[in-house]
Amino acid sequence: MKKWLGIIFLIKYILANPTPIVLWHGMGDTCCVDFSLGSFKLFLEKEIPGVYVNSLRIGNSTIEDFENGYFMHPNKQVEYVCNLLAKDPELQDGFNAIGFSQGAQFLRGVVQRCGHKLPPIKNVISLGGQHQGVYGLPRCGALEHATCDYVRKLLNYAAYYSWVQHSLVQATYWHDPLDEKMYKKRSQFLADINNEREINETYIANLNRLENLVLVKFDSDSIVQPRETEWFGFYAPGQAEQLLPLEESNLYKKDRLGLRKMKESGKLVFLSTPGDHLHFPQEWFVEQILKPYLL
Repeated sequence: MKKWLGIIFLIKYILANPTPIVLWHGMGDTCCVDFSLGSFKLFLEKEIPGVYVNSLRIGNSTIEDFENGYFMHPNKQVEYVCNLLAKDPELQDGFNAIGFSQGAQFLRGVVQRCGHKLPPIKNVISLGGQHQGVYGLPRCGALEHATCDYVRKLLNYAAYYSWVQHSLVQATYWHDPLDEKMYKKRSQFLADINNEREINETYIANLNRLENLVLVKFDSDSIVQPRETEWFGFYAPGQAEQLLPLEESNLYKKDRLGLRKMKESGKLVFLSTPGDHLHFPQEWFVEQILKPYLL
């Protein structure tokens, strides 16, 4: 009888004290206004009564948050968020995290670089994250104007110039399969968090502390090229046609991030949905993400 009472008490406690959730928006979006991630925050609060949701604002205003998605170096963004999360009293017992598009690889950067200094990060959900980078930028999401053309031109012709890496966020996860040597040498963010230059054991240990890393790929994604990067897949080196799944890459075979270990232990989860970039039915999210990983 005491055993069952204990189980009932535990269930009631969990339901009354849901695990907090941290959100990191993508390129061309902001943290909090109703037509962007603000509406998703309200959705989570409705589906999980009493949950605390921290939708990250990178900067001191919505305008700064929007601009920083293009012009604040990811290394600075990751450091900024590490400090925010460490100081948030609502997260001290641990939290789950959801990254949208580029926010997903930036969240992974947080896990790897400062996860050992933060409260327990339980599950990380990557929605359309570009974990092996991108090679192509067909659309800019919310920015359908001259800025798009400017960004495209810089990436196509000068992504690995030092000043471009310093000034344009998307350049730091530009991955040119035709010049892997240059990518590994000059990429100031992605090559580092993917352990391309040297093995950082802290990155591996922190990533493996997660309960689950859930990778969601959008099968009809028209923004991310190649869309397989959302599952850590990418072009085979030296060309831009043949695609290799994660399991056939050196990243996996040499286990440079511990992803093979995570997969073998059931911590690396691959999900897909038929929609375009970040387009998914609420019912799908509830059944595939919310119930298994956020409750």
